[in-house]
This record gives sequence, structure tokens and C-alpha cells, in this order.
Amino acid sequence: MFSFAAPLALFGLISLPMIYWLLRVTPPRPREIVFPPTKILRELKPDEETPAKTPWWLMALRLALAAALIFAMAGPVWAPSGVVASAAPTLVILDDGWTAAPTWERRLAGAASIIESVARAGGPVAVALASESAAPVPGDGPRAMEKLRSARPKPFLPDRKAIGEQVSAFAHAHRTARIVWISDGVAQGDAAGFVRALKESGAAGVEIYVENHAPRALAAPTNDAAALSVDVLRIGDDASAVVDALDAKGRTVGRAAVDFGGARRVRAKIELPVELRNEVSHLRIEGENSAGAVALLDARSKVKRVALIGGGAADEAQPLLSPLYYLEKALAPFAQIRTARPGVVDPVQALLAEQPNIMGLADVGLAPGETFDAVSRFVEEGGTLIRFAGPRLANADDGLLPVRLRRNGRVLGGAMSWEEPKALAEFDATSPFFGLPASKDVTVQRQVLAEPDPGLADKTWARLSDGTPLVTAERRGKGLIVLFHVNADANWSNLPISGLFVDMLKRISAMAGESAPSSSERSGMVADPSAFAPMRLLDGFGALGAPGLSAQSIPPGFDGPASAEHPPGLYGSGEAFVAVQTLRPTDELSAFDFAGAGLSADVLRAGGQLDLRGPLLVFALAAFIADALIALALAGKLRLRPLGAATAALFCLLCATAMTTGETRAESAPKSAATQRDKDAALTARLAYVISGDAHVDEISRLGLEALTQALNARTSFAPGDPVGVDPAKDELAFYPLLYWPIVASAPQPPAKTVAKVTAYMKQGGTIIFDTRDALSQRVGGAPSPEAQWLRDLTKGLDIPPLEVTPRDHVITKTFYLLDGFVGRYANGETWVEALPPEPKDQAARPVRATDSVSAIVITSNDLASAWAHDKRGQPLFPLTPGGARQREFALRGGINLVMYTLTGNYKSDQVHVRDLLERLGQ
Repeated sequence: MFSFAAPLALFGLISLPMIYWLLRVTPPRPREIVFPPTKILRELKPDEETPAKTPWWLMALRLALAAALIFAMAGPVWAPSGVVASAAPTLVILDDGWTAAPTWERRLAGAASIIESVARAGGPVAVALASESAAPVPGDGPRAMEKLRSARPKPFLPDRKAIGEQVSAFAHAHRTARIVWISDGVAQGDAAGFVRALKESGAAGVEIYVENHAPRALAAPTNDAAALSVDVLRIGDDASAVVDALDAKGRTVGRAAVDFGGARRVRAKIELPVELRNEVSHLRIEGENSAGAVALLDARSKVKRVALIGGGAADEAQPLLSPLYYLEKALAPFAQIRTARPGVVDPVQALLAEQPNIMGLADVGLAPGETFDAVSRFVEEGGTLIRFAGPRLANADDGLLPVRLRRNGRVLGGAMSWEEPKALAEFDATSPFFGLPASKDVTVQRQVLAEPDPGLADKTWARLSDGTPLVTAERRGKGLIVLFHVNADANWSNLPISGLFVDMLKRISAMAGESAPSSSERSGMVADPSAFAPMRLLDGFGALGAPGLSAQSIPPGFDGPASAEHPPGLYGSGEAFVAVQTLRPTDELSAFDFAGAGLSADVLRAGGQLDLRGPLLVFALAAFIADALIALALAGKLRLRPLGAATAALFCLLCATAMTTGETRAESAPKSAATQRDKDAALTARLAYVISGDAHVDEISRLGLEALTQALNARTSFAPGDPVGVDPAKDELAFYPLLYWPIVASAPQPPAKTVAKVTAYMKQGGTIIFDTRDALSQRVGGAPSPEAQWLRDLTKGLDIPPLEVTPRDHVITKTFYLLDGFVGRYANGETWVEALPPEPKDQAARPVRATDSVSAIVITSNDLASAWAHDKRGQPLFPLTPGGARQREFALRGGINLVMYTLTGNYKSDQVHVRDLLERLGQ
């Protein structure tokens, strides 16, 4: 793209004199003159000399020099984006929703190329964002670039209706306007209406560019009793995706790989223990940096542990008709149910020992005593108590109720009653059940009435059509007491067999574990927006941060969609917060058909512009020097052969020196660095881990081996130095007796040369612990996990012996501690070692199995390093499954055994120690 308007006049003034001067530079060559053989004529000298003809190649060189100078003054620029320069008023529209975030930098580079091209052509340019409604004002290039640099992707999909109106106004104000739309290619956000506005605007030209990236998104996250699941959406040709489950500190708790097949929406399931799933704070698509690729989980998403207790022996006689059966069916989809074992003397105390979040009492009276005090403490400390009325509770005097009850209750309908069964009234806006449909099919034939004490209305969550309470609640301490004034079976009401009953229990379960507000406080939530004020919000790239000034509070029951006023994120305070998702559960993601709309879209080739003035000036300088040398040579004042020889020799010397220096640096520098590292490793024994390339995994490996090193220093006579990370492709492995290799499925396979180096290390006595860290995702008889498949691919190139699950009598289980197995963050995975030859039949049983050498390979899936790792204060960094300090201690003991086994080999299997081992075992 060139602009010759400025230098045209200058070219006309200097081109001809410059060329004439260049032609005159060539020194004259004397023409041969024949003098007459007379003395006078011999003394005569010619008055003028005619120059010889300039060679054509020298003329071409000088013309090229002049052309380079002229073009350099024109300021030529090469634009890789392929955008044609135009001096017409240009409006650059940039989609700035979350769908543009993954390729945001390339979009900015493409827009910058367009702005620079218009500015060089001398035309006005304006920048507009899809989320804006203000009219774009055309200006110069720097002003447009300033606005472009300040743009950031939004965490929602903006509606393009407002910007479409501004485009039409811009085109009407500038008849020769040129519209450039850098689109995200997504149909959502009224793309069809925006295209109509572009076509009807009357602009002189409309250009559409799309980035070659199809966004992916998450929707409808659910954490129920079965698994943690979420919908994965795509609009491109991606065959698969990986969804990571992360806790509040950003640590990966679990992951799931999904295969789209031919679908655009698939369900990903992450199967983890409930304790780990309740630690998950958000889900994220691996490699997709956008708000749409993040699904948030709040307190309502945690799986609650519910303890249920029935009223008496009748429940056991007819279990399918008991209140517990109805409660179990209603709570099972979203909670873990705990019931007392048969024959337990005090089922309430037994279930409280399992630390439930919710306790449900179906027509159970609580008399003063130890049980009553235990339940009171449970509520005071934050537990939720749900009680259901019945014949026993109607005549009991119980203090763990939200309201005072009348004796016997009342019967609605039947031969002895004048009243008809009552239906439900609509839920108040202050009720947690607000938003649920009050089905008219639900009727109540009998209920326990509440005394009309002051404050009864504030404690009422649900009413019958005559205004009498159906559900009451009271906050007590940190916990909550909820009372259903009907039984939990179908004797008093058909509520327990309705879908509304499930939704009501789900709302109550979501409140468990929070500092639940009282009814009076809830009544102020609608008028006081701070109760649901923004706490932490997502930006367009999917990162949680502080809320901006434009974010507003959400009303109770808000279900989206996310917008500029209500961005996705966490709203509320403390533990009582709710999550607003980027996508609603029913939202879809689809690509817009530009061809069907009558427009064509080109791929945006973003790239910085290259200013050609520098290369042209360098060429002109080189041509000028070459011309000067040639002129001197033609005049006979320059000896080319000696100069050429000297120049060639100097050039060869410089090349040889540069090559020698480069080789010396390439060889000597790494050797000196490696020599120092190897010297340190040789002087001090150290544990080492293989650098995986994943910074998070490598940090866990480092912290885990540091903790194991501290334990070895404190408990054994082995005093290793600080652990180090090694790269098998570059570092010498012989100095490290034990390598811990965490498997990362996304890492590339090492080259054949590295695999051969690892094989040599194992054959020379080194031991490698391969940790796939996938014990929870392994399935017996199922397909291998990504980590297991990666390890299988690696071991194809390793010369490894047959393996077996570690026998209980293997020497590795008795090198320092007596162990039954090796656990880590998980306890269900198996540990594999080199298979030992069978023992002779006639040999007496021995406490440990003999082995001639140390197993060169140990394979586990229990994530050892995460169980060892702790912070500077000695506090563990990761929760264990199933958990407990005992599991962490045994994980550390297993690590010590592995190190001792590597260092001592079959020391413990020597016959000398059989008697000592038998004495320790008490045999």
C-alpha cells in the first residue's frame, strides 16, 4: 500500500538532475588519437576528451538506487491483513462479547491494521464496540487506536440492536462510509438483525472479517448425589474437550474428557467423592480463556448429607408406606441420605456422629435429655433441622420448633368435618419458595395449627388458601429449624407425592450450611440490594475479580441472562452467595450463516504492518557504496584483485571465527553449567522429579518431595539435599537414585533419544516412580484414562520387565515401615512393581520375598506428591480421599519406604534379619 501524493513534486525536481549527476560520475576514458610524425604535432595535446559509454548494468544499478530513495520517501507499508487502503470515512465495529476473548489479541491486531491503513490514506476512522450504544465519532488514527487499546472483552453476549442503529446513523451522515465488522461468528446477540441493519444502512462498502476460532462454552452445571456434571457446547469442528474442576485456590480437583461425536452439546460428568466435589468452586474448559468456558458453583451446588429418622416401629413394618420412604425418594437426586442402622439404641446420636448437614425428623418428638441437647447443639452450630408433623408431634411439648403448636391439630374434609381440603396459596416474595408454582392440585386434609403469636407471619414460608401456615421456619444460632405442618407421607396431604415437594426440599437443602437469614431479614432483601450485591465477578477472559462500578445487585430468584448490569459471578456475602452463570441452562450456541444472509465473510489475518522505508534506505546505501567502488575501479584507481582477495580472506576469517565462537559457546556453556549441577548432585544425594511442563503439577512435585526430604531427615539416617527438577532430554540422570515422574496427559511424548536415555538410566540401577494420578477416574475393564494411555505410549519404547501388583510380602513394604500398601491423595489405586520369580516349592515361607535387585520401575495412580506436600507452616495443601491424618501419615511412610528400597535394595530380604522381623511381627 503506497501513497505517492507527497513526493510527486519532489520527484519531478530532483529525478532528472540526480540521474544526470550519476551518469557524469563515471570517469572519462581517453580516446586513442593518432598524431602526425612531426615534432609540432607531437607537442600538441587534445583539448577535449569524450567519455566512454556507461555500461547498462551500472545504469540499472543507479536507476534502482534512485527508485529506492523515491519509494523510501513515499513511506511504503506492507499490510499482512490484506485490508485495502481507503480514504473514505470508515467505521470499525468490533464484537467484544466473551466469544471474542480467546482470540482477542489477534482481533485487536487486525483492527489496528485497518485503522492504520485508513489513517495512512488520510481518511477519518471511528471504532465502535458491539456492547456500546453511544454514537461513534470519526477522528484521526491515534484517537481510534487509543479507544481500541482500551477495549476489553465483556463477560456476556451484547445485544447488537443498539449498535445497529448507530451504524445506520453513521452511514446516513457519511454517504461514502465504509463499514468494517470484525465478527465473532456467533448467531446469538441478534446477529441476523445486525446484518439487516448493515444491508439497509446504505453504506458504500461493507466488509466482514471473522477469526478462525470457534468458541466453546459450559452451561447447566449440576452437582447431585451421583456426579458433578455440566453441558459442553461447541459450534466448530472440535472433536473433543477437557473440562477441569478447580477449587477456590485454583487447584485441579478432577477432570473429564468429552467426545462430541456429531453432537453440538454433550454432558460431561466428573465422578469424585462427595467431599472433593463439594470443594469445587468452578469448572473450566481446558485451553479456552473466556467467561463462557467457566461455570461457577455456589453453596446451592454442594451435595448435602441428610440424616433421616422415622417415628416408630410402623415404619419398619411397612417401609414403602413410611414417611422415610417418601423423604428418601424426594432427597435422593441431590443429597446423600443417611439412616440409622437397625437395632441402634439412640438413632439420633448415631446419625449426628456422621456429621450431617441436615437432619430430618418425621413425626419424632424430642424430650429433654442428652438427645435433645445434642440436636440443639447441632442447630446452634449451623445445622438445618427439618421436622414433619404427625400424631406424636401434635401432642408433644417440644422446644425445637419454630412456633408454638396447638394440640391435636385440625382435620379438613371427611365425615366429621364441615371444612373442605385446602389448597396452597401463592408463595410470598420473602419466602425461599418464591418462584415455585403453587400447584392447585396439592391439597391438605389435616394439619397442625400454630398459635397466633406475634411474629408468626415473619416465620411463615408457605400458607394454605385460608392463610394458615403450612411451612414455618426460625433461625436459631447459626442454624435453621423448618417445620412442615403436615406429615411426610400421604396420609395428611398429597404434597409429599408431588413435584413441588421435591423442589421445596431442594431449596431448603441449598440453604443448609449457610448463615441463613431470618424471615425479617429476608423481607428486607428486596428493598436492600446489598443482600445480593456483587462479590466477585468474571471478566471476559473468565477470571474472577473485584466487581466494577457498573455491576448492580441481583434480586432474589434471579436466573439471568448475564448482562452489563448483572455480569456473571458470585453475588452475596460470606458463605451465603449465589452464582450467576454466563449461559443459562437452556441457552444454545450456534454459528451465524453469513452466506445465507447475503454477505461474505473473510478470515481475519491479523499481523503488524511492516514499514518498508528502512529496507529501501539500506538498499540505497548499499547501492551507493557499490556504485562508488565501481567508479573507482573503472577509473583505474582501485585494484580489485588485491582488494577482492583481502575482502574474501577477511570474510572467511570472520565466518570461521563466528562459527568457532558459536560452537564453543554452544558446547562449552552448557557443559560448564551441567558440570556444576552434576557436581552438586554427586556431592549431595537428592531426590528428583521429572519436569512435566505443567507449572502447577511441577510445583506440587517440588513441594511433595521437599516434605518427603524433611521426613527422611527427621526419621532416618539418610539426609538428602533439596530436591531438584530434571529434564531427561538435557540433564544427566545417573546422579539421582530415584525419579518421581508425574504423568500429564497433555504433555508431548519425549523423543526416541530421550526414551533411550531413560532406558539406560533404569538399566544402570535407577528407579522411576510413574504416578498417573488418576485413581478416581480409572474403571475396571473400561477404557484407559488419558494419563494411563500416555504412560502406555511411553513404555512402548522402554525396555521394562513384566510387572505385577505389589505383593503384601514384597521387600518394598518392609524396608523401613511395615506397610500393607502405598496410598497417596487417593487410596483406591494399585501400585505396580517388577514381577518377581516364583518362590521354590520346597523353600520355607519367609517374611519378605527375595529380589536380586531393585525394581527399576514403580507405577502408581494414587498421586503421592499431593499427599506429601505441605506449606511452610507444615499444613497440608490438598485434601485426601477418603481422608484423615492417618492416610496422610501412611502416605508419608510409603514414600520413606520407596526411598529406602531404592537405596538399600534387598537388604531387608537377607536371611540375617529373618529372626528380627519375626520377633517384630510377634511370630
